Amino acid sequence: MKICVVGSGYVGLVTGGCFSEIGNHVVCADLAKDKIDNLNQGILPIYEPGLEEMVKRNAEKKRLTFSANPSEAVKGVDVIFVAVGTPSRSDGGAHLGYVDDVAQMVAENITKDVVLVLKSTVPVKTNSRIRNIVKD
Repeated sequence: MKICVVGSGYVGLVTGGCFSEIGNHVVCADLAKDKIDNLNQGILPIYEPGLEEMVKRNAEKKRLTFSANPSEAVKGVDVIFVAVGTPSRSDGGAHLGYVDDVAQMVAENITKDVVLVLKSTVPVKTNSRIRNIVKD
């Protein structure tokens, strides 16, 4: 299966590493070019026990790649995981701007039907909101 994980932080990198470990072809995409450049050199932005070895092993096997161009990375995949930040707003609610941006980017760039999975921490009814963005 071909998977794209948009967001390469704690949630996204671990998700991508684990799915590649079980044999899927995964591209972790992030707009932070410096983060992607580091990942392509085997330098991880986070620490989780065993993650560095898993990422390196699957990158060497070409099952795990990294891209600073999410718009291209989503083309031709079967599943897209959204793993971007949802920082707190001043009123305590979740700022969903990054999630909305990814949904819009997906809608504009997918080349076939895909499964879109929200891994970001979001409030109830966000799936309906994202469905409307993607289908419009």
